[in-house]
Amino acid sequence: MSYKQLTLEQRVAIKAYLKISLALCQIAKQIGVHKATVSRELQRNTGLRGYRPQQAQQQTAARRFSVAKHVRLTAAVKEQVEFYLQQEWSPEQIAGYLKLREHIHISHETIYQHVWADKRAGGTLYRHLRRSQKKNRKRYGSQDRRGHIPNRVSIEERPAVVDQKVRLGDWELDTIIGTNHHGAIVSAVERKSKLTVIKHVPHKAADLVTQAVIQKLNAFKDQVLTITLDNGKEFACHQQLAAALDAAVYFAHPYCSWERGLNENTNGLIRQYFPKNYDFRSITDQDILFVEKRLNNRPRKSLNFQTPNEIFFNATVALGT
Repeated sequence: MSYKQLTLEQRVAIKAYLKISLALCQIAKQIGVHKATVSRELQRNTGLRGYRPQQAQQQTAARRFSVAKHVRLTAAVKEQVEFYLQQEWSPEQIAGYLKLREHIHISHETIYQHVWADKRAGGTLYRHLRRSQKKNRKRYGSQDRRGHIPNRVSIEERPAVVDQKVRLGDWELDTIIGTNHHGAIVSAVERKSKLTVIKHVPHKAADLVTQAVIQKLNAFKDQVLTITLDNGKEFACHQQLAAALDAAVYFAHPYCSWERGLNENTNGLIRQYFPKNYDFRSITDQDILFVEKRLNNRPRKSLNFQTPNEIFFNATVALGT
């Protein structure tokens, strides 16, 4: 028996038969459909007030309309998709952005299929997708052998509001090291907006890292309330950092990278442009600016497909700064 959409009359009949406790197979026989159709109907359209024929009819119509809105990958849509892929947006980000801003409904799976088809045809779109990252090495039973930074304040003393990501001004910091330890990148990301700022330094000496952070965050000084660091010795000058930016500085627990999960994820995004075999000595200010713009103008699913720039600077204007 082929599947057909139930009519309103059939749905009314289902409601009536349910009232007299008729079995699903008997209801199906009475209205002329397979029992799986009745079972599926009740699973999909039973609400808090039970099964209601009129509501079920409306819900089905709404689902059919939603499916109808999805479009195929036309030449015009394909052009937009490829443009955003070349900006290193993920297929999910592209799909969310097009739905929100252009009212174009296309699934991220369709975009992936287009990318792989392009690769099979000799294209290069796949090169703009993020590479899989190596898993972090587990350190069960390891001791922290990196020494202790004087006067550091534990993340346990950090205000609880920082965890909620409801305000601007809470930053996470880290460094990314170049191949053979030649050069480093200091990365800072704001927790609510995900705004990212980065700075290249010749090596990760504490004084160089501190000055780089002060230089980059001083432009947003009114939106720097707390800073969370890892335990690297490059952050030994944390008190100077706190004084210059008038911010509270906290340290995560050793080997607990998830306590700065946003920063770790952001470093993965940065590594797309500066991979592990990249010689950081060749990095220019223009390279750094290019990556900052790419990351801060990329829509994020966690921001409802808005960009970090939109979230941070719109909120800054609203605060009157």
